[in-house]
Parts: sequence; C-alpha cells; structure tokens
Amino acid sequence: MKWAVLSDVHGNWEALQAVMTHLRSQGVERIAFLGDAVGYGANPNECLKLLREGTERMVAGNHDWGAIDRTDITYFNPAAQAAILWTAEHLTEENRIFLRDLPLLHQYHGMTFVHASPYQPPAWHYIFTLEEAAAGFAELAGDIAFVGHSHYPLILAQRPDGQVQLVPGSRMTRENGVRYIINVGSVGQPRDRNPDAAYGIYDEDSQEYQLQRIPYDIPLAQKKILKAGLPSTLANRLAQGV
Repeated sequence: MKWAVLSDVHGNWEALQAVMTHLRSQGVERIAFLGDAVGYGANPNECLKLLREGTERMVAGNHDWGAIDRTDITYFNPAAQAAILWTAEHLTEENRIFLRDLPLLHQYHGMTFVHASPYQPPAWHYIFTLEEAAAGFAELAGDIAFVGHSHYPLILAQRPDGQVQLVPGSRMTRENGVRYIINVGSVGQPRDRNPDAAYGIYDEDSQEYQLQRIPYDIPLAQKKILKAGLPSTLANRLAQGV
C-alpha cells in the first residue's frame, strides 16, 4: 500500500491542488493528512472540502483547533493570530463541525499519524532536537510516526539501543529493529528555505519513504492573501520558504 502523507496546508489552495495533482501520478493508493488545513492562507473552506473528499486518515492541528476555539492562540505570533481570527469568521458551519470532530492522533497498521508529536499531542510540542524526538519515541506505539507542525521536513531514527539519530537526506528504507519519526514538511507554507510544497510518499510494501517537492503558483496564493486583507508577511514568506 502506497501512502501520500500531507501536512500543514494552511488554506493554500494553489499548493494543495499542485500536490494532489502530483500524487495522483505516483501510484498513491491512500492519503493521510496530519493537520492544519487552515490558518495563514485565503482558502480554508476550499482546502477542507478537497481534503475531506480525498483523504483516508485525517487528524487535527493546532490551527484547526484554534479556528474553532478549542486551543489557546495567545502564543501564536500576531500574524498567525490575525489569520486564525479571519479564518474563524470565514469557516462554514459544516467545516467547524468537521474540525471539532477530528482526532489528534490516529494509528493504523503500526503507523501513527499525529500533527505535532506522539508525546502529549494536545500540547503541540515541536520536534526539532534529538531530545524532543526522544520524548516522542518514548510515547510512540509502533515503529513509525508521521508528523508535521514545524513545517521542516526531517527523518529521525531510534536504534535498538535507544539512541536517536538524524537520518540525512530526504529518503530512507526502514531497517529491522529501528523506529522512525518522519516530518513530511508543509504543503502550504514550507519553512526550510525551499518554497516548493512538500509532502511524503511511504510504501508499506517496500518500506521506503521519500519526500516530494512540488512547485506551485506562489504569486496567485500571495495575491489571494493580500486581497483577503490578511497580513502581508504571510504572503511574502511563501516565496522565501521561511
């Protein structure tokens, strides 16, 4: 079974469309979404409609819950807060109900899908360091987890002796006895200085994972953000990948 694993669309319709078009050409059989369908971008309802129609597994992110007043947004930066308040005003009631009912973590065939970390999912912990990864591994049920949240793609491995290591590169083949936490990056707002949309493809049969990078119409996404009256920084950063 070949999975496409997406995260952090953030209302970016142009990026999501480009990713969906690409994954259909890759023999993908199922799609998992790791949260933050909304926030930052100008098309939250359109993105949610497409994700609801096309994904097999879907969990909530902090921006999803922030837009329906289920998590604290006071720690968001001012631009993020403004975007969440705008999104909350524009979400349809149907999409509010859908976001409210999403789980924070989903397990399937030994895989864990979660927005931030297997460690305390409602706390939205980031995984940037090996210590943060170790906390995630300590709570991980199974051998592989897919996460988003940081918008920064990476692959982390825990060896049988408990040692946690960064796996270099953007692809890997699973080793026996090794556990993995894989950040698939962000579809709608990459922050690794590559503006192309990011998502991952994982093949359960071959045990192979590879990050995908897909160009999309950034100027159009920027134009929509500005037209909606959202903070200009949210438009500017798309071209920079930060």
